[in-house]
Amino acid sequence: MTNKSTRTGLFGGSFDPVHLAHLSLAQCALQQLQLDRLLWLPAGRPWQKLAQKGGRGLASPEHRRAMVALMVQGEPRFVVDDSELERDGASYTIDTVRARLAAHPGEQLFLVIGQDQYERLHTWRDWRELLRLVTVAVAARADQEIQASAEVQEYLQGLPSGAAQTVQRLAMPLTRVSSTQVREMAARAEDIRPLVGEAVAGYIAQHRLYQD
Repeated sequence: MTNKSTRTGLFGGSFDPVHLAHLSLAQCALQQLQLDRLLWLPAGRPWQKLAQKGGRGLASPEHRRAMVALMVQGEPRFVVDDSELERDGASYTIDTVRARLAAHPGEQLFLVIGQDQYERLHTWRDWRELLRLVTVAVAARADQEIQASAEVQEYLQGLPSGAAQTVQRLAMPLTRVSSTQVREMAARAEDIRPLVGEAVAGYIAQHRLYQD
């Protein structure tokens, strides 16, 4: 009798703040990918944000992690993973994947990302190795096809026939929520509970986050 390999999702982001569209995507990933667990990975120093000169600073890692923990409570298959918060320097997904596989050999990893991230995948560090190590689950609305850059398309077409599925489409309901929208509403003291839920909204108010 062979042991079934553990199916683990990796869901990273700034989560500044986490909102209900993040939660909806994570729930879809659990169901459609038949995951045993999904790791939420708040980024320590996301390299994409560091590359944007003059951009606003992120909320502290402690606040962002605490908000994610509040969002995921009640679902035992959701796990808040601090590995990117604890790593020195910029946060690169490939480093997280290498460390995870070294600690959990044989684990089957699914990287959960959005269409906008998938289009920029060729700009990620060691993206070809990443595609060899994980299945990329790309979230798209029911009426939307996933689109890769020319570089990624060429690489995928060059893979041998019969290779493990590298990219998978993840069907998502239409949601119009963004962290930018939540921050702007919080700055205006508007009600953000419909976007982030009671617990996260209460945390943001208590700590006066995103206020000018």
